[in-house]
Amino acid sequence: MPLHALSPISQTAALGLWHLTEPAEMLWDLLPAQPHYLARFPQGRDELRARQWLAGRVLAHHLLRELNDTPATLHNDKNGRPYFQELPTYGVSLSHSGEWVAAVLSTQEAVGIDIELIRPKAKKLAPRVLAESELADAGSDATKYCLYWSAKETLYKLHSRRGLVFKEQLLLSPFELREAGVLTGHLLLENSRSQHQIQYLHPQPDYILTYTIGEIRNE
Repeated sequence: MPLHALSPISQTAALGLWHLTEPAEMLWDLLPAQPHYLARFPQGRDELRARQWLAGRVLAHHLLRELNDTPATLHNDKNGRPYFQELPTYGVSLSHSGEWVAAVLSTQEAVGIDIELIRPKAKKLAPRVLAESELADAGSDATKYCLYWSAKETLYKLHSRRGLVFKEQLLLSPFELREAGVLTGHLLLENSRSQHQIQYLHPQPDYILTYTIGEIRNE
């Protein structure tokens, strides 16, 4: 089952999920502007990562057709963030983990998205990216560790700036874990601070998904 869901998340934004089962050849057939993407295809990736790259772009075009019928091609800026060159006001974000690919598209705002397979190793990696307050809140809960990591990835993609220190500049308020909910994230820069609402849900029992559509409030 390739295209799993396309869901509006506001009047100007949509979320997509792709269950990756197709071989690369089939994904190429689903892509418009094939010469454009062939020239940008990352050579040397293993089979799964190549299929994830292709499915992400197929999914982005599915979302685009939901919001606009303008032909457009996906590029990456100097920080790696995807964007539709012909639609400069649009925000695009892609993510993949295992057999799932996710995308969010907004016609007006920057966006961020991340999908993660819930794995015990998230706890082992946590001291590198989580503040002391976040480590204390996560306790021994593997899902919480994964959710903290995913939400920080989403914030990072929203801002699209290299060199951010995850455990110091991307912070999350403690929360009670539910099947779906909202996290409060804080982006701390040299000369500004902003607060963001990050949505989370379980697209599958062993996966976590986070996204935000650029709602910013200065602190």
